[in-house]
Amino acid sequence: MIRQDFNRIDAKRRSNLDPKKKQFAQPAFQHHDYQHRLNFYVLPPTAEITLEEFEEWAINRLKVLSELESCTFRNRTPDETASYMAPILSKYLALHSNSSRSSMLQEERKQDHYSHFILRLAFSSTEDLRRRFSRLESMLFRLRWKEDDARERREFVDSLDLRWEKVGDEEKRELASELAAVTYKTRQSDDDGWFKVEWEQVPELVESRRVLLKRGVAYVPAREQMSLVMAEFTRRLDAAMELTARALPRLDEDDRLTPILKHLSASFISPASTYDSNSALPGTLQPHANNIPQLAQHFPACMGQLQTRLARDHHLKHFARLQYTLFLKGIGLSLQDCIVFWRRSFSLMTDEKFEKEYKYNIRHVYGDVGGDSNRRGKGYSAYSCQKILTEPLPSAGQAHGCPYRTFSIDNLLESLRSMGVHDREVLKTIREDVGRQRYHIACNRVFEYQHKAELDGKPGQEIPGLKETIVHPNDYFKKSFLLKHWGDKEVREGADAGGPLKMEE
Repeated sequence: MIRQDFNRIDAKRRSNLDPKKKQFAQPAFQHHDYQHRLNFYVLPPTAEITLEEFEEWAINRLKVLSELESCTFRNRTPDETASYMAPILSKYLALHSNSSRSSMLQEERKQDHYSHFILRLAFSSTEDLRRRFSRLESMLFRLRWKEDDARERREFVDSLDLRWEKVGDEEKRELASELAAVTYKTRQSDDDGWFKVEWEQVPELVESRRVLLKRGVAYVPAREQMSLVMAEFTRRLDAAMELTARALPRLDEDDRLTPILKHLSASFISPASTYDSNSALPGTLQPHANNIPQLAQHFPACMGQLQTRLARDHHLKHFARLQYTLFLKGIGLSLQDCIVFWRRSFSLMTDEKFEKEYKYNIRHVYGDVGGDSNRRGKGYSAYSCQKILTEPLPSAGQAHGCPYRTFSIDNLLESLRSMGVHDREVLKTIREDVGRQRYHIACNRVFEYQHKAELDGKPGQEIPGLKETIVHPNDYFKKSFLLKHWGDKEVREGADAGGPLKMEE
């Protein structure tokens, strides 16, 4: 007989599970008053936000960090990076200065604050993710530091209480000749004074010989304050990431946040995209069952090789069919045309076999049959690069996936040559990208090579968002089509009117 007072919870742990004390306790800080545009992210946020805000803010910040990383992969200079990132930051993570007197200051800074800590949770699980996150956050902080107003920057530094030791007048006189040598090399004056810090804090300045080293101490001119601040920001962030990694196991039981965090960390392979599956071509340019082979010149390698394989074998296995059907749906191919396209492509089988084994799946993808009530009429969304790259590798006889990941390097280069990529330097760089698992960057290099003339010419200057990193096969198609057909009045009007071809996600 079971005792009525039986309880599986250890009495010693019961106090730690008191819901009144833990679940409903009032946080110490519910609201932050953001005095400065810059942030060292010392205090974690504690006010409530919705799950939608949690995910949306994190994805926006991830988009910014991913674009920053692509700038380093493409060896952009600091000035080029700043110019490239300006519209992206304005779109996804705007952060105005106090002098702008914007009514959105607190809301913008709140989103910046929360999104940093959300991604800190997502990228603390492994050393590689922690290192990448710290490096990219430091790059973002540097960009903002350079853009900030000098007065507001000074007020922010004063609020940090970094306790740098200022060099007194007597010590400056003793070291006058040596300090003068540093300022002579850099052709700058030291009117703002000097600070003393341990040399390990400023390795960047030591390497470029912009400081005086004496008895293990670096004498840093005040004009190099940014390097001091950057070193402190990185040091604190690295230490905080280690603490976050230790706390991660406590989140395992939260079935609301864990899936989102895993999705975000997976998106660091290639950023997730919110591409609109209804982004079709206008009017008479709509894709139909007859013109898919002609439109294939605008397909990325993943979809182009599926079309080639289909034309050769008159068949594709399930996952390849699913990947390709969703892509065709995303470029605007109607359900009826899609059925006709697949029936013509599967020319070696009987009508009865096609009707029985394949037609239903096509209708299901479009939402015409099956599925729950929420998906009915909409179907499934086209796969993003992130989705394709994180799927299991294809086995023998299968053709789905990303060629940059699944092909041998020789087969990949041969496939790229068939797409018109013959430049040895470009192929060499793509080989390096693939070796470092930068698959979506390699794909972007192919796009840039194929459309170099248009990107440098009039279409590239007129189409908004065109030069952002491509993270979705349908986005690749759309941008390629726009560039090659920008001279067509119908295409240009479709984009200018903010219709389906508008380059907004």
